[in-house]
Amino acid sequence: MGQCGITSSKTVLVFLNLIFWVENEVNHSIQKVYNQYNGTNTDAPSRAIDYVQRQLHCCGIHNYSDWRNTRWFKESKNNSVPVSCCQPSISNCTGTLTRPADLYQEGCEALVVKKLKEIMMYVIWAALTFASIQMLGMLCACVVLCRRSHDPAYELLVTTNSYA
Repeated sequence: MGQCGITSSKTVLVFLNLIFWVENEVNHSIQKVYNQYNGTNTDAPSRAIDYVQRQLHCCGIHNYSDWRNTRWFKESKNNSVPVSCCQPSISNCTGTLTRPADLYQEGCEALVVKKLKEIMMYVIWAALTFASIQMLGMLCACVVLCRRSHDPAYELLVTTNSYA
C-alpha cells in the first residue's frame, strides 16, 4: 500500500513536469504539422489541422497570418488560408486574406496548450485523490495495529513451530 502512495506521488511530479514541457513540445510539433499541410483531406496532417481549427475556433499557430510562411500558402498562390479558418457565422467565406474579419483571429497553439493543461490537471487531481485514499488506508492500518498492541483480545494467528 505504501508503494502505491509513493508511486502516485511520483506520478503527480511527472505530470507537473509535463505541464512545463508541453508548451515547448506543442510549439515544435504544431510547426511541423503546419508545414506538412497540403490542403487535401487525404492525409493526416491536413485533416488534423482542419479539425483543430474548426473545433477550437482558431487559425494558424499564433494567428491567421502564420499561414503565409507555410509551404501550402506559397505553392497555392491564392492569398488565402484554409476554409477551416472561416468563422461559421460568415457565409461564402473562402479564406481570403483580403477579408481577415471573416477568419478566426486567435492562433491554435495557445488553445491546444490550454486544452492539454486542462486535461493534465484532471489527471493530476485524480492521482492526488488516489494518493490521499492510499494515505487514509495507511492511517487506518496504523490505527488498527496500535489498538491491537494494547488490546489483549487480539491473538496471533500463527503460533511458533507449526507449519502448514
